[in-house]
Amino acid sequence: MYEEIITEIKSNLGSNKDLNRKYLSSQIEVYKDHPYNKEIIKEISRMMWDCLSEDEKQEFIEISEKENPIMDILNDIYFDVENGNYETPLKKLDDFMETFPGMFEDDKVSEYHYFTNPLEEMIFRKYIGLKKELRYIPDNQPLLDLYYVYGFLLLETQQYEKAEEYLRKAIKINPVSARIILELCEIYKVHTYTFNEFIIRTSDALKYAYLPQDIARCYRNLGHYYVEENQMKPALALYTYSMEYEASPLAYAEIKFIQSKGNIELTLNECIDIIKNKNIQIGPNPFILECLDELIDECERNNLPNQLLYFLELKFDATNDEKILEKMNIIK
Repeated sequence: MYEEIITEIKSNLGSNKDLNRKYLSSQIEVYKDHPYNKEIIKEISRMMWDCLSEDEKQEFIEISEKENPIMDILNDIYFDVENGNYETPLKKLDDFMETFPGMFEDDKVSEYHYFTNPLEEMIFRKYIGLKKELRYIPDNQPLLDLYYVYGFLLLETQQYEKAEEYLRKAIKINPVSARIILELCEIYKVHTYTFNEFIIRTSDALKYAYLPQDIARCYRNLGHYYVEENQMKPALALYTYSMEYEASPLAYAEIKFIQSKGNIELTLNECIDIIKNKNIQIGPNPFILECLDELIDECERNNLPNQLLYFLELKFDATNDEKILEKMNIIK
């Protein structure tokens, strides 16, 4: 039904852009009460954009950049959040969210996503997949960051239900963001009766993670679970292995605590064997490394040195491969 209507509307467009705009405006009125009115009007709006002259498009872009409430509120609270002063930013976001109308929400034919880079989209397509037509949220509308920061601040003030609501909104926009999934895990660590959701979400984050700090945090989460289960040997193995990706004072303290309880000492190889026996992924997901190789090859073929360096740095961070470092230094 929706496709037939859009096809018919498009078939009635001609070469005169002024007439096209008038016609499209009339179709908004025609379909305002249709069951698919939201989706039809969105597509008509996209067609109307194509009817604008380049000057009109540029004018619209300039106005949009000047009037950007999401960017404005994030810039306003950035300094306080970075410095651990959460009370004022939370109050500002509470007020902002009361009147925020919502943007880029899924409809019956489209789903809206934002990915930090092409790697995340490749991970998304592999493990999640599209159920509807993909629409990208523009870079200049950081809705993902808005929901993430608000969820983080709510979590810090122990407003767990509301924090979960907004972190889930962020995950809906980017379902493979390990950073956001791990923030949601903090709720399930302290605010649920079982660790089921905590373990499931952490395992997902480990599957999607490509930054070393996220990989390390996944292993620390799993280590925490085994401490709670009083399985100190796998807990020690996980905390120890996490230090391969991030030298965390938290992990170091947990290692010392576990060792004091059972006088346990493990080599790195012993840690890896224990983790494997628990069927836990070792290091970054091999699929992610394959994707990075594809992206690196593509950048080399197309002579894109800046993008090439970016993906090489991601691979080096994930693998600590000296050959990758040498290649980066040559390019620089």
